[in-house]
Amino acid sequence: MKIVNTSVRKVDGIGVVTGNPAYTEDLILNNNVLTIKLLRSPHPFAKIKTIDTSIALKVPGVEAIFTHEDTPKTRFTLAGQSFPEPSPYDRRILDEYVRYVGDPVAIIAAEDEKSAQKAINLIKVQYEILEPILDFEKSIDSHIIVHPEEVHTNFEIGYERERNIASKAYAEKPGVDEGFLNSDIILERTYYTQPQMHAMMETYRSYSYFDVNGRLTTVSSTQIPFHVKRHLARALEIPSNKIRVIKPRVGGGFGGKQTAVCEIYSAFVTLKTNKPSKIIYNRKETHTCTTTRHAMKLDLKIGSDLEGNIKAIDIKVLSNAGAYGEHAPTVTSLVSYKTFPLYDMVPMRFNANIVYSNTMNAGAFRGYGATQGTFAVESIINELAHKLNIDPTEIRMKNLVQPSDDNYITSGDIKKCIEIGKDKFNWNKKFIARQISPNKVRAAGMAVTMQGSGIGGIDTAAATIKLGDSGDFTLMIGVTDMGQGCDTVLTQMAAEVLKVPMNKVCIHSADTDLSPYDPGAYASSGTYVTGNAVIIAANKMREEIIKGASKLFNTRIEDIQYLENCLKIADKVISLEEFAQRSISFEGMNQITTTGTWGGATSPPPFIAGFAEVEIDTLTGEVEVLDFLSVVDCGTTINPNLARVQVEGGTSQGIGLALFEDIKYDKKGKVMTDSLMQYKIPSRLDCKNIRVEFSDSYEKTGPFGAKSIGEVVINTPAPAIIDAIYNATKVRIRSLPATSEKILTGIFSI
Repeated sequence: MKIVNTSVRKVDGIGVVTGNPAYTEDLILNNNVLTIKLLRSPHPFAKIKTIDTSIALKVPGVEAIFTHEDTPKTRFTLAGQSFPEPSPYDRRILDEYVRYVGDPVAIIAAEDEKSAQKAINLIKVQYEILEPILDFEKSIDSHIIVHPEEVHTNFEIGYERERNIASKAYAEKPGVDEGFLNSDIILERTYYTQPQMHAMMETYRSYSYFDVNGRLTTVSSTQIPFHVKRHLARALEIPSNKIRVIKPRVGGGFGGKQTAVCEIYSAFVTLKTNKPSKIIYNRKETHTCTTTRHAMKLDLKIGSDLEGNIKAIDIKVLSNAGAYGEHAPTVTSLVSYKTFPLYDMVPMRFNANIVYSNTMNAGAFRGYGATQGTFAVESIINELAHKLNIDPTEIRMKNLVQPSDDNYITSGDIKKCIEIGKDKFNWNKKFIARQISPNKVRAAGMAVTMQGSGIGGIDTAAATIKLGDSGDFTLMIGVTDMGQGCDTVLTQMAAEVLKVPMNKVCIHSADTDLSPYDPGAYASSGTYVTGNAVIIAANKMREEIIKGASKLFNTRIEDIQYLENCLKIADKVISLEEFAQRSISFEGMNQITTTGTWGGATSPPPFIAGFAEVEIDTLTGEVEVLDFLSVVDCGTTINPNLARVQVEGGTSQGIGLALFEDIKYDKKGKVMTDSLMQYKIPSRLDCKNIRVEFSDSYEKTGPFGAKSIGEVVINTPAPAIIDAIYNATKVRIRSLPATSEKILTGIFSI
């Protein structure tokens, strides 16, 4: 029975396409649920002097209004990271300071949204308006201090409150200075990556209530239920064993729901009023009051000999954390973590400051810093290739990591991905600029990338399996399926080991009361980390079934074989169903339940070589991506169709980063791109032909030889497309996105 490496349908696919109620809002069955709305700051930086809620409290239907004077003083972080969180504890539920336009000022709980909104309009707030920092390049050593209060960090992260530095990062491979001294050519360039919106279909939302035992229960569209539980306990100052978090189906996250954006408000209102409550962010709130990708300024210096052998790379980064420091120490570090190993023999240095500003908060986003680092490093390598008149694929073949027993690569070969891509993409023909018509020109570009598979040395996941009385199995996990299909691939793994059809495995996730611990769906950990835990639990289940059969039938373990859907015991065969009925129902045995826990120091990298062909209208500057090929090494593809969809979706997001997506602020710090009408994401028309090829490998530490695929897929489109634009027009864009205005201006200035 072959289930792994097969394109089976998603286990929740029918429910999704038929609209079966399963999302957070669907599960709000109580008609007496309070609706929460937030009064938000109109100023990017201010101190609240007074708040008058007396008139607003008289609005019919208003249950309660809370201000910073009503909330605990404890500071915390909302970053979905394992304890002890590296992110600074720099926020309260409500604070006397507001640090960006949209920062919450008051919490309104009412019988319905209309009453809550009416009350918002009647609250009178007197602000002491402070001068903001809207340009993060002016943040360090400004006379403006975004966080004047004392901020706790669990360990040293380079926090400097007086300098507006939320965190620092540094890494170095020896020989950088010597490398530059030995270089025949040195390039120095500055690149900018913009903030990017997650734009998931289901906006942020949560629903809280007290269960019959008086425990605070929060149902949330989250990637991180166990981290949410810990955050709520700290922020609300109540024991964590009094809290339960349930994750139903999630309508997309892309890293946005790795920050507990809204759960704190419904939990607080329920705690204070003893009534069920819900908060549902509309699209405008989602686009203006949540988190974005970190905007970065990346100063790069590269040295090489005339043959294209890179001697040194120096990277200096300024990263915008926004108003609060969630994920500040970790995101920017991946600029080095995911570029240094790719060019393992090249001396490299990385120095970063992550700073506060009075703009919307930055946080986790698919790619998590590797995206920004890949854009800058791959762009300057492309520029070096052009300067030396060397094919960009060839300069990489000279410098990329070579699989070896002496380095971190235990599977896969990025150079093989390039070779496959050159052939399948017809690189030698497409790379050269071709005039299609008087004002249309085509050309191609490429880039490479890597990511990781979970966080080595930190991520630890568990899976529990129960044998049911009809020979079926219940698989309980804590990882979060947010559309990427981890429920399906983990079911495939369990079914493969247990030698039963997938319909004999019922998967349950994620409930902090019932599910075993899992850090959540982030860092590309679902298949690799939780998958290994599932395999351990399933193998234990087989062992326990054989032990149980030995006891039940008074037979030696050596005389029992575990077969598909059955057991062979000496000279007879019994079905798993018969064994389960007898063992559970009347033979005096305990129900067999096994748990597997896995965590390791390894995080094997998946690789991608990405190739882009563009067509540019030289009269308008319009860019069309005609063809994009990703050659992916992710080890064994557990479900090839789901893996392919992951690549296609990530490529689309990468095209958006390259060409369209940009969060715009007005001069007063207000986000202008506050809807999907103003914030352009790629449509099907913008993604003409996205192709995927897999470069097969086997990762010995991975489940069935698998590595991750969730994040790596977004990293190559931007540098590949930008270089294709250069090949076609000789216009080099170093500040994303590459809008038609930038291209057209560049064409006329050549």
